[in-house]
Amino acid sequence: MASHRVLVADPISEHGVALLNEHPDITADFIPDLGSQPEKLLEIIGDYDALIVRSQTKPTAEVIAKGARLQAIGRAGVGVDNIDREAASAHGVIVMNTPTGNTVSTAEHAFALMLATARNIAPAHMEVLGGNFKAARKAFAGIELNGKRLAVLGMGRIGSEFARRAQGFNMKVVAFDPFLTQARADELKIELAESPDAALTGADVVTLHVPLTDDTRHIINTERLALMNKGALVVNCARGGLIDEGALKASIDSGHIAGCALDVYEDEPPTADHPLFSSGKHVVFTPHLGASTAEAQENVGIQVAEQIRDFLTTGEIRNAINMPSLDAAALAELGPYLELATALGKVLAKLGPASPDALRVSYHGPLAERDTGLVSRHVLTALLAAGCNDGQVNIVNAPAVAKTMGLDLTESTISAATEFSELLVAELTRDDAKFRLAGTIIGKTPRIVEIDRIFVDINIEGHFLIVSNDDRPGIVGALGNALGEAGVNIANMSLARNKQGGNALTIIEVDQPLVAEVMETVRSVAGILSVTGVTL
Repeated sequence: MASHRVLVADPISEHGVALLNEHPDITADFIPDLGSQPEKLLEIIGDYDALIVRSQTKPTAEVIAKGARLQAIGRAGVGVDNIDREAASAHGVIVMNTPTGNTVSTAEHAFALMLATARNIAPAHMEVLGGNFKAARKAFAGIELNGKRLAVLGMGRIGSEFARRAQGFNMKVVAFDPFLTQARADELKIELAESPDAALTGADVVTLHVPLTDDTRHIINTERLALMNKGALVVNCARGGLIDEGALKASIDSGHIAGCALDVYEDEPPTADHPLFSSGKHVVFTPHLGASTAEAQENVGIQVAEQIRDFLTTGEIRNAINMPSLDAAALAELGPYLELATALGKVLAKLGPASPDALRVSYHGPLAERDTGLVSRHVLTALLAAGCNDGQVNIVNAPAVAKTMGLDLTESTISAATEFSELLVAELTRDDAKFRLAGTIIGKTPRIVEIDRIFVDINIEGHFLIVSNDDRPGIVGALGNALGEAGVNIANMSLARNKQGGNALTIIEVDQPLVAEVMETVRSVAGILSVTGVTL
């Protein structure tokens, strides 16, 4: 009798189900309509070691708690919003997705949307069906893509596939991605932009392939639309919320932007009175079809089945988006440093150079004698996760993601004495620019103790403002006044500098992240050089 039982609760490839049942130690039950039967899922989940879902079935905290035998949840697709990841982690359940299975399908759909928008395919089609053939020929003159400047925001797997296709149409590709190096850009034969603004300036088309985060929400707004050429097109097949839809509507109505092609929307499903639906020609809308091809669904179904099979039978974990397996001894020994490493990676992503070439993780003291590979991967994973384009980065796939970005990870041990018995140093470089952070364990508590050669003492939990400012009287008071007038409570504040009269750091812990308006107010204080918000 098979020792592992797998429940397939949503429709996936029949080849994936067969692959599971072919293994002598696995029995897979295929009940593809459980998404509409949550009570039945709760009733039977306790009998299974693994659960496979797409988007219909929702493994909630209640479902996971009922899964007494549950070890893994596999998502046949990228998004895992339907899975309670926090509950899964709390119950020791690995959550896996399949981030590569729909890459080509999504890139092709985005490219089809661009072509359809440029040539008015959708409105012209409707006019022909309505008997207005001659009128349509005059009304729907298109836009030729040959020689046009294409801005690609996000150069992960999907963005890179789109760019290659655009080059086949003789488009001039410029890309922004905070983790794309110049060497990788040269390999792809594209222009690397330093910022979204630089990529969009003079662009005729923009296509979006970035995750939706606090930093990317409304990455396309009024100001950035104005940077594009008159008559430009906007394509979004990534995530709703990347575009300020009201700003896009206004820009189309003004005649500056010619039109748009959307597969995703800020609120899904969009209502029939969505403002962009009445934007005239050069518009195409589809109902979140990016990954909806037979090939993509076949790929993700087989991939998730393979991943669940290998995890149950060999312990191998691929594409996990929560905590991968660690033996108890390693976790007890390295646990605090894993937390510190994650904090260093998050701060590096905020403060380090964009499009870095290399990440160097160094170990001082007895820490250097341990197996530190997991620690380095935690730094890398946190760094990449801040701007990853496709799916989730984890300590299993982070090195592969870094390789595609042209980011080298190196480890070293340092014999030179430091102020601390053990020290973890993470340094990010791009060409000659370098930025480093260091941390240690004080007692049992991880602390960040250095920011770019300035000694500090920062807890790794909470919301922080890292302020670079002139080292002169009055700065701290002005900062406090600005925050106080904005109604922001200061939980803790620490000051540091490398030399008198130079630049100083002011580290402010606040109760909650600052809204954009307050951040701008703080940045406008005289003597403030930069302000960065970080949540750890």
